[in-house]
Amino acid sequence: MKAKGEIINLKQRTKEFALRIIRLYSSLPKTTEAQIIGKQILRSGTSVGAHYREAKRARSKAEFISKIRGGQQELEEKIYWIELLSESGIVARPKLESLFQESKELTAIFITCVKNAKFKSTLK
Repeated sequence: MKAKGEIINLKQRTKEFALRIIRLYSSLPKTTEAQIIGKQILRSGTSVGAHYREAKRARSKAEFISKIRGGQQELEEKIYWIELLSESGIVARPKLESLFQESKELTAIFITCVKNAKFKSTLK
């Protein structure tokens, strides 16, 4: 049963992450630079949960791994855009710190998902 609880939590966690990204985008200044970077963050940050949900419906281990890796790529991309948002001075780094942290934690979880899936495949 614990595994099911963990799955539900990750599903909810990725959704909460997307909602935080949406709120960040809504709060950005209306300058061209902020909006262009913001749209990139919005796209990559909100797709993480979608990749996770697709992975949970995967028909094979290979498809599961592919979808989870897609989520990892989106997390990496989102980190890049948030770094640009911070380093350009559009948003102060402390306001973005919790999103950086959550991105790192979700990345670590996704990496573990891939490792576990690969390990389970070698046991068969």
